[in-house]
Amino acid sequence: MKIYVGNMTELMTEETLRQAFEAFGEVESAKIITNRFNGRSKGFGFVEMPSNSEADKAIKALNGNIVDKKPIKVNHADSGGKKKKKPFRRRNY
Repeated sequence: MKIYVGNMTELMTEETLRQAFEAFGEVESAKIITNRFNGRSKGFGFVEMPSNSEADKAIKALNGNIVDKKPIKVNHADSGGKKKKKPFRRRNY
Protein backbone atom coordinates (compact mmCIF):
# COMPACT_ATOMS: atom_id res chain seq x y z
CA MET A 1 0.00 0.00 0.00
CA LYS A 2 1.26 3.46 -0.89
CA ILE A 3 1.07 6.03 1.91
CA TYR A 4 1.27 9.82 1.60
CA VAL A 5 3.22 11.70 4.28
CA GLY A 6 2.89 15.48 4.31
CA ASN A 7 3.75 18.57 6.33
CA MET A 8 7.31 17.33 6.91
CA THR A 9 10.17 19.63 7.84
CA GLU A 10 13.19 20.02 5.57
CA LEU A 11 15.24 18.21 8.21
CA MET A 12 13.41 14.89 7.68
CA THR A 13 15.48 12.30 5.80
CA GLU A 14 14.34 9.21 3.93
CA GLU A 15 16.05 7.09 6.57
CA THR A 16 14.18 8.71 9.49
CA LEU A 17 10.94 8.40 7.50
CA ARG A 18 11.63 4.69 6.94
CA GLN A 19 12.44 4.14 10.63
CA ALA A 20 9.17 5.75 11.74
CA PHE A 21 7.16 3.31 9.61
CA GLU A 22 9.30 0.23 10.32
CA ALA A 23 7.96 0.31 13.87
CA PHE A 24 4.68 -0.96 12.37
CA GLY A 25 6.00 -3.50 9.86
CA GLU A 26 8.02 -4.04 6.69
CA VAL A 27 8.73 -1.00 4.53
CA GLU A 28 9.41 -1.52 0.82
CA SER A 29 10.42 2.07 0.11
CA ALA A 30 10.48 5.55 1.60
CA LYS A 31 10.85 8.54 -0.72
CA ILE A 32 10.89 12.26 0.05
CA ILE A 33 9.97 14.45 -2.92
CA THR A 34 12.58 17.13 -3.60
CA ASN A 35 12.83 20.24 -5.72
CA ARG A 36 14.81 19.30 -8.84
CA PHE A 37 16.58 22.66 -8.99
CA ASN A 38 17.93 22.98 -5.46
CA GLY A 39 17.44 19.46 -4.04
CA ARG A 40 15.50 20.67 -1.02
CA SER A 41 12.51 18.78 0.34
CA LYS A 42 9.07 19.87 -0.85
CA GLY A 43 7.65 18.82 2.53
CA PHE A 44 6.01 15.57 1.49
CA GLY A 45 6.86 12.03 0.52
CA PHE A 46 5.61 8.49 0.09
CA VAL A 47 6.11 5.21 1.92
CA GLU A 48 5.22 1.81 0.50
CA MET A 49 4.34 -1.10 2.78
CA PRO A 50 3.45 -4.56 1.42
CA SER A 51 0.94 -5.38 4.18
CA ASN A 52 -2.30 -3.38 4.13
CA SER A 53 -3.03 -4.11 7.78
CA GLU A 54 0.41 -2.89 8.89
CA ALA A 55 0.01 0.20 6.70
CA ASP A 56 -3.39 0.97 8.24
CA LYS A 57 -1.90 0.67 11.73
CA ALA A 58 0.95 3.03 10.78
CA ILE A 59 -1.47 5.58 9.30
CA LYS A 60 -3.66 5.58 12.41
CA ALA A 61 -0.70 5.83 14.76
CA LEU A 62 1.40 8.42 12.91
CA ASN A 63 -1.22 10.81 11.51
CA GLY A 64 -1.00 14.02 13.52
CA ASN A 65 2.19 13.02 15.36
CA ILE A 66 4.57 15.88 16.10
CA VAL A 67 7.88 15.49 14.24
CA ASP A 68 10.41 18.33 14.51
CA LYS A 69 7.72 20.57 16.06
CA LYS A 70 5.23 20.01 13.20
CA PRO A 71 2.29 17.59 13.05
CA ILE A 72 2.75 15.31 10.05
CA LYS A 73 -0.17 14.30 7.85
CA VAL A 74 -0.35 10.59 7.00
CA ASN A 75 -3.01 8.95 4.82
CA HIS A 76 -3.59 6.62 1.88
CA ALA A 77 -2.00 7.92 -1.33
CA ASP A 78 -4.16 8.59 -4.37
CA SER A 79 -4.20 5.88 -6.99
CA GLY A 80 -1.93 8.03 -9.13
CA GLY A 81 -4.42 8.64 -11.90
CA LYS A 82 -5.05 12.09 -13.22
CA LYS A 83 -8.00 13.91 -11.80
CA LYS A 84 -10.93 14.51 -14.08
CA LYS A 85 -11.29 18.03 -15.36
CA LYS A 86 -14.63 19.72 -15.09
CA PRO A 87 -16.13 20.54 -18.46
CA PHE A 88 -15.82 24.14 -19.57
CA ARG A 89 -19.02 26.09 -19.10
CA ARG A 90 -19.63 29.35 -20.88
CA ARG A 91 -21.08 32.00 -18.63
CA ASN A 92 -23.75 34.34 -19.89
CA TYR A 93 -23.05 37.86 -18.74
